[in-house]
Amino acid sequence: MGSDSETEKTIKEKKKQILLAPIAKPLAGKKLCKRTHKLVRSATKAKCVRRGVKEVVKSIRRGHKGLCVIAGNISPIDVITHVPILCEEADIPYIYVPSKEDLATAGETKRPTCCILVLTKPAKGELDQEVQEKLITEYEQVVSEVKQLTSSLY
Repeated sequence: MGSDSETEKTIKEKKKQILLAPIAKPLAGKKLCKRTHKLVRSATKAKCVRRGVKEVVKSIRRGHKGLCVIAGNISPIDVITHVPILCEEADIPYIYVPSKEDLATAGETKRPTCCILVLTKPAKGELDQEVQEKLITEYEQVVSEVKQLTSSLY
């Protein structure tokens, strides 16, 4: 009986292990990942996000600013290799998170999402001042941590 529970644990651990892309740097740690998912969740409720590679690239090229959150377990990797380059050219901070499924859950979609661009202002209309201030404080907190992480890499 003891060996059965041990094998079940190892199977669960193997499922939890995610194959990350070799370019997934800077990768968010557990704490930053949790904060980033929380930011994505609150931005989704405020309708301040762009989901998917196509929408994110379009928004970056149009000059929208924000935080780009990219999943690290994308296969094939060629789908997202150009996104960090676009972000660097447009001076947009970006961070990799380990799982596309968790990113989709935070973005309130059922479909796994490659990348999300968190904007500080909604595309249409205005936000309540309380919601806007809360979103901006969360956004600035996560962006400052991302910038610290990227500065330590380079």
